[in-house]
Amino acid sequence: MAPVIDLGVITPVVTLLPKAHARWERDGTIDDVARIARAADELGYHHLTCSEHVAVPVEAATTRGGRYWDPVATLAYIAAVTDRIRLASSVVVLGYHHPLAVVKQYATLDRMSGGRVVLGVGVGSLTEEFELLGAHFADRGDRADDALRAIRAALPTDRPTWDGPYYRWSDVVVEPTAVQDHVPIWVGGRSARSLRRAVELGDGWAPFGLAPEEIGALVAAARTADAWAVRDRPLDLVLQSKRAFDPSGHPDATRLEVDALVGAGATALALRFVHHSPDHYIEQLAVMAELVGSIT
Repeated sequence: MAPVIDLGVITPVVTLLPKAHARWERDGTIDDVARIARAADELGYHHLTCSEHVAVPVEAATTRGGRYWDPVATLAYIAAVTDRIRLASSVVVLGYHHPLAVVKQYATLDRMSGGRVVLGVGVGSLTEEFELLGAHFADRGDRADDALRAIRAALPTDRPTWDGPYYRWSDVVVEPTAVQDHVPIWVGGRSARSLRRAVELGDGWAPFGLAPEEIGALVAAARTADAWAVRDRPLDLVLQSKRAFDPSGHPDATRLEVDALVGAGATALALRFVHHSPDHYIEQLAVMAELVGSIT
């Protein structure tokens, strides 16, 4: 049977990466974002994303970009103007937050949206930002593992307890709780370690900046690990291309790239498009949905 691929949107306007955004996005508004989100929702797209950085040093902004809308505020607004599409943080940098703060924010968002949150998380890599925020950088991976376990335990209950190597609490009330019994957690990153973290502690892996053959090799190696064998549910592989898709302008190239990502194991695609206006973006959404529907 042909695979069924969920389609996700790397939301325009809310993040501007150097040399990777359209001119209109510079002055794009929340109304533009809402219109695109509604179109994606109506077309049956699975999720849209919002990334996180708090304060990017000027020098780092030349490669990482400086605009990062706050994901909780942004996704809450989008939740109010859509009905079905899932709301994915991509990603929350775990070291910047206490786990209970993450639980409070995203359980509230899950309740507000009727159970549509996907919690995307990562360990972070921008040393200067960690230092600015007073966060621990050297042991961020181990701290993230403890935070992930703690968040998973706390999301479904209003009386969470935790006793880990970095975080511990008891005798507290945290409300609201998430609507979903099991909030999906996707781990971002591009290393074998991030994939292992996803296999051991998450529901999905959402890599970036990797070619399909690199992803395929990492996944093939991970499948041999004991942690993969004892999982009680399939691992989502949320893959993106290194290039923006242009389904209306170059449908054949788009089909080939989708095929390559499916061949690497994709269960979902995170899509960035070539686009010149909000109208063109919505056109690309529609063409992509039809094209992928015809080949999967």
